Amino acid sequence: MSFVENRVDIRPESGEAPFEFSETFFSRTDKRGVIQAGNEVFRRVTNYDWDKLLGAPHKIIRHPDMPKGVYQLFWDTIKSGQPMGAYVKNNASDGLHYWVYAIVFPLREGYLSVRLKPGSELFANIQEEYAALREQELAGTVTPEQSSEALLARIKELGFGSYNTFATHALAEEIAARDVVLNEPEDRSIVLYRQMMDDVMELHKLTDALALAFGKAGNTPTNMRLIASGLEPTGGPISSLSQNYEQMSNEISNWFNNFISNSDNSMGTIQRVIEEGLFQKCSLRIMRESFKQFERERRSRDKINVPQELRHLESLSDLCKRNSESGLNQIGVEVRNIAVAISTMRRYISGLGATRVMSKIEAARLGGDKMESMSGIISQLGDFQTTIEAQLDVIDDKVRDIQSCAVQANGC
Repeated sequence: MSFVENRVDIRPESGEAPFEFSETFFSRTDKRGVIQAGNEVFRRVTNYDWDKLLGAPHKIIRHPDMPKGVYQLFWDTIKSGQPMGAYVKNNASDGLHYWVYAIVFPLREGYLSVRLKPGSELFANIQEEYAALREQELAGTVTPEQSSEALLARIKELGFGSYNTFATHALAEEIAARDVVLNEPEDRSIVLYRQMMDDVMELHKLTDALALAFGKAGNTPTNMRLIASGLEPTGGPISSLSQNYEQMSNEISNWFNNFISNSDNSMGTIQRVIEEGLFQKCSLRIMRESFKQFERERRSRDKINVPQELRHLESLSDLCKRNSESGLNQIGVEVRNIAVAISTMRRYISGLGATRVMSKIEAARLGGDKMESMSGIISQLGDFQTTIEAQLDVIDDKVRDIQSCAVQANGC
């Protein structure tokens, strides 16, 4: 006997519709958003008979409190062929409401959405954000497109680089909160992915610090060349060393632009891959639970082609599993690319160090005021080298942490 068969369908007169943390539900629509199928929990929570649900537009359950900007973002994303996760408040037929965290995946013939009950601290904050956004819409000051843009801007203000980053973080938070409520052990693979996400965020802080160090030292090569030109004739040893230093500095600058500033490089790619992998891993978890729950249900199955819907759920589960595994393999590739880039940078820094020492020797040979003129710039070079070497060490350690988590997650 399943949980669904044994429950008593008692609904309050107002407030939230009965929807337990132990439950998940799904629905499937065509490309126009017309409901084609769902499970018993979906039908029960919405309080509609299948005759009313099947063939109805999915907006039949839309709640007036929901910002239109969220739906705008939803459709823009899934129509592009990408999955989407979001908090959604829905309406039941009897006026009750219910909140879900919805994960929508495109299918060849439409879309399939699985939902779980949210209960994290983040969820409480998002309700306030939605209310503020909806208030702006009702005041007639923003279009759905502008509302969507305002939502994205607010997401960034909250510390998330993109909506995808936020949606992935939120989904992981909801699964963790749900496991606590249900007294379930933490999902080890999700924990490892979340650790990698934290490590990537730390990497961004480290690379920002690296950029700051480069910015402060940006004029040092030019200053060194100008000072050298005033100390000796062109072609002298210090002039030659300063030109050599400037050339190596330009090479380092090119490395920095390719490795740090370019979003398509390994540093940028690894965040995207980890983010997508975590979303797929979390989605796999909920997809599998929805499959098992639907398989156990016995009510209202005469209206639904059960084998067909089980195939949809199983197919998406397989897709999430493959994508997650592929992401872990790609993380390994990007980690190796980053290791090579760091090794290259170390060689550049070592070359700068040798040039700095030789410049110091030549300045000492000149003696007197000429040596003093070079002392300050040589000291700056030393500080710059020490700072960069220390930051590269920390970045290297953080990348190794990511690699270790990826290896462990691959074994879960």
